[in-house]
Amino acid sequence: MTTISPDVNTAAGLLRLGNMFCDAKALLTAVDLDLFGALADGPATEAELKDRLNLNGRGLSDFLHLLVALGLIVRQNGTFANSPGANAYLVRGKQSYIGGFLLRSNHNLYPAWGRLSEALRSGEPQAAGDFQQVLRNPAILRQFIGMMDALTQQLAPELIKDFDFSAYGSVLDVGGCRGNMVGRLVTAYPNLRGHVLDLPELEPFFDEHMATMGLAESVDFHPGSFFERTLPAADIVLLGHVLHDWDAREREQLVRKAFEAVNPGGALLVYDRMLDDDPDHVENLVISLDMLLVTEGGAEYPVSELVSFATAAGCANTTQQSLGDYDTLVVCRRP
Repeated sequence: MTTISPDVNTAAGLLRLGNMFCDAKALLTAVDLDLFGALADGPATEAELKDRLNLNGRGLSDFLHLLVALGLIVRQNGTFANSPGANAYLVRGKQSYIGGFLLRSNHNLYPAWGRLSEALRSGEPQAAGDFQQVLRNPAILRQFIGMMDALTQQLAPELIKDFDFSAYGSVLDVGGCRGNMVGRLVTAYPNLRGHVLDLPELEPFFDEHMATMGLAESVDFHPGSFFERTLPAADIVLLGHVLHDWDAREREQLVRKAFEAVNPGGALLVYDRMLDDDPDHVENLVISLDMLLVTEGGAEYPVSELVSFATAAGCANTTQQSLGDYDTLVVCRRP
């Protein structure tokens, strides 16, 4: 497979860049159809995939060959098989599965990006429905949870590697969804008592997930809005992929509240797709525009903004480092 980086100084390159949404949609569609799951047990012919996935057949050959050209599947002697990456990360049910993020992208972000012009003109979100509607629909809520799990699945090993939790006794994940991050931290550091604070609608999903992880007695759920209720005190407080959902005033309020919940000698850990003061990271700028499309006032933000908020809250010592491929981790220590 040859990867082409479009040359935007040529007409052909501009046309290619403008059409790359087709490549993305091919991947999102393959995940939506569970094509990679259909190939999990071994190679299959086009006819076999047509039957397994209950497809019409028209366009299937071109679709499969496009996935081959993109490196997502491979063609061998008239059959198709998963590529190593697809087999590792896109087969439902595997612990390493990240397709939950792509499913949510397909059903929520992809349609919203089709209305980017309207978002830029109006400043209003363009995703179908609001989060209250998501909370009222268990199927869509589970889809949202799958997206959050896909992110924490990738970042948890990085956080475990990059920050030493051994000297602490408790960790609180503010807006921690169903507890996937805290569950992995507690598994790696049994000295920790885990806490998750999120909306009451998440609690049944939290109970289910902790039972599956064997952590029902090690992690507690605290229902409520983090803007409206007191945060439980903990040695380590996490704000992961939370601040970018809100505007600058709300981010400052939440940083102050979270830092106040840190026990003396502990730390507030914030990770997000933060921007440089002179941003040029395509991936993080895309995520920031996601926030335009799906929230009322959210955006990614520079590290300097977060440090200023932490300093105003009483933090005298902050450090920053990369976390994974795109995130930045800022550690705000409390004396």
